[in-house]
Amino acid sequence: MAKPTRQITTSSTAEYFSKNLQQVGFSSPTKAVLTTVKEALDNALDACEDHGIAPDLNVSVEKVGNGSLKNTDRIRIRVEDNGPGIDPGDIAKVFGEYLASSKFGRGRCSRGQQGIGISAATTWAIQTTAKGVTVTTKTKGQKKAVKCLVEVDIKHNKGIIREKETVDWDRPSGTAVEFLIDGRVQLNGEAGLVNYLRGNVLVNPHMSITYTLPESGTTRIERVTKDVPEIPEAIEPHPHTMKLGEFISHARLFGKIKTANWLKQGFSRLNDKAIAEIWKQQKLAKALLDKSADGLNEKDLSGIYGAIQNAQLQPPSTQSVMSIGEEALSLSIQRLGDVDFFSVISRKPCICDFKPVQIEVAVARLKDRRGEDHDEPVQVLRFANRVPLQFDKAACAIVKAITTVNWRSYGIKQPRDALPQGPYIVAVSMVSPFIKFKNASKETIDASDELVEEIRRALMQAGQKLSRHINRESRANDHETKIAHIEQFGPILIDGLIRLTKADEKRRVNATEGLRKLLGRDAIDSEKALKVAKAQSEALDAKRHRIKMFREEDQEMESREAQKIANAEAEAAADEMAEDTDGDVAVVTSKAKATAKNKMKPAAKQVKKTAKK
Repeated sequence: MAKPTRQITTSSTAEYFSKNLQQVGFSSPTKAVLTTVKEALDNALDACEDHGIAPDLNVSVEKVGNGSLKNTDRIRIRVEDNGPGIDPGDIAKVFGEYLASSKFGRGRCSRGQQGIGISAATTWAIQTTAKGVTVTTKTKGQKKAVKCLVEVDIKHNKGIIREKETVDWDRPSGTAVEFLIDGRVQLNGEAGLVNYLRGNVLVNPHMSITYTLPESGTTRIERVTKDVPEIPEAIEPHPHTMKLGEFISHARLFGKIKTANWLKQGFSRLNDKAIAEIWKQQKLAKALLDKSADGLNEKDLSGIYGAIQNAQLQPPSTQSVMSIGEEALSLSIQRLGDVDFFSVISRKPCICDFKPVQIEVAVARLKDRRGEDHDEPVQVLRFANRVPLQFDKAACAIVKAITTVNWRSYGIKQPRDALPQGPYIVAVSMVSPFIKFKNASKETIDASDELVEEIRRALMQAGQKLSRHINRESRANDHETKIAHIEQFGPILIDGLIRLTKADEKRRVNATEGLRKLLGRDAIDSEKALKVAKAQSEALDAKRHRIKMFREEDQEMESREAQKIANAEAEAAADEMAEDTDGDVAVVTSKAKATAKNKMKPAAKQVKKTAKK
C-alpha cells in the first residue's frame, strides 16, 4: 500500500527567522545581548540623522534575575533617543514585522536597511521571556506619549499591539524601547559591550551618549561636533553589478513602463546617449525600447542584458557615499582614552567592484600602555556604514588588508602574515550604499581584491604619518641620551683631571662652568637639527592637508623649541667667561658681547611672534 503524499506547506518570513535566529546574530546568549543593543542603537541613530537631529542617547543594560535558559541571566535592555518619534500606526510594523523597512534596497548609506534586526530582537525576547518589546514614543506636537507592548505574530509575520496607553513624558519627541531577554553580559574583549559602545563613540562624533552597564556604573560621553552628517540620496544600482536573474526580476518590478524609461530610471549611468550607443553597437531592435518592461520575454531581456554587459559604461557616481571627515574623526578618537599620538586618513570616494566606496582609517597609540613589552596584537575596530563589526574578524576584508601591510617599515612590531603588535588602536571605516556582507547578521565584509587594495592604501598612508612621528621621537630620545651621558660622566672626568694636574678649586669651578656651557651649546645644536627635521616633516604633512589639531600641536612644539633657543642665547650673551691664569680660558671682549646680543634679538622676536600667534 502506497504511503500518502505529505502536503506541501508555506511558511512566513517571521516563522523562518524564528527558527534560524542564529543567522541574524542571536546564535548565543552573549551575542543576543550585544545584537539587541546594536539593533536598538542603530535604529535610534538613523532616526535622528534622517531628521537632522544631533543624537543624545541613553543606554541601560542591567541584570534583574536568573534566566529561564541554562547559565543565563534575565537582562533588561533599554535604549532611549531624542529623535522624531514613531507614528503610532507604524509601531507594529517597525518592531513586529520582518522586512518592513523604508530603506530596503534603496542603495543608501544607512545603518539598517533590511528591516530584520529589531524584529529579530523582539522574537528573541518572546522566545526567552514570553514577552515582547515595550515601546514608548512621542512625535513632535503630541501632548502625551504612546506606550505599548509589541509582539510578533510568527504565523502571519505581523506585529501585535498590546497594553496600549498614553503616558506623560518630559521629552518633546523621541522613542524608548525596553527588552527583557535571557542572555549573558560580556563587557570586555572585542565582542564586549564596552568595545561596541566605544566604537560607536569613534565613528559618531556628533553623538552624546550615556550608558549604564552591570558592574561598571554610568558613563557620559559628550559630542565633539554639532554638525549632523547629511545622508546622501539613494542611487540606483549599476547594471554591471547585476546577474541575469536579478535583471529580469528588476524589469518585472517596474510594471507597464517603456523599456527605455525603465533603463533610465532603474539604473545608474544609463541615459539616452548610452542606450542609443548600446543599441547601435549590439544591433538590437529599436522596437524593444517602446515595449513595456514587464511585457518583454526572457529572450529579449537576455539579449538586452548581454548587450549592456558588453558595453563600456561610466562607473557609478561616488556622490552617494558619505564620510566622517578627518577633523571630526580626529576629535572623536581622543574620546577613546589617553592617546598620545594618532594618524587619520580619509580617502577620496572610489569605485570597487562597480560600487562606490569610501575608506577612512585612524591609527592611535595609547599613552598608558607605552613602555610595556607588547606581544599582543593591536586592537582592531571595524566599521561598515558606521556600525561596529564585532565577530568573525579573520574572514573580514579589513583584517586581511591590515595583515598585508608591512608595519615593520613604519616602526611597529609584526609577526609574519599576522596583525601588528603594540599599544595601538587601528580603526577602519567603510561606507557604501552596497556593502557585500558574508551573512545576514552583517558581521564581516566580503574580501574582494579591489576592496582589500583600497583599504591597504589607506592604511599605508596612516602608517607613513605614524612613522614620521616615531622617527621624531627617536631623534629626541637620542638627544636626551647624549645629554644624560655627558651629565653623568663629565663631572667624573673633571675630578680626575683636577687630581692629575693638582689644580686648585678655582680651576675646578671654571672647568665645571665651561663644561656646562659647552653642554648647553651642544644641546642647542642638537635641538636645531631636531627642529629642522620637524619643519621638514610638517611641510610634508601640510601638503597633504593636515588637520587643524595637528597644526596647533606642531606650532606649540615650535614655540617651546624657539623659547629654549632664545633662553640659551640670552644666557650665553649675559654670562662672562672667567679668565684663567694659565691662559686656558679665553677672555670674552666687549665686541663679542655685542655680537652675541645682536644674535639674540632675532630669536627673541621670533619667540614673541610665535607667542602672539
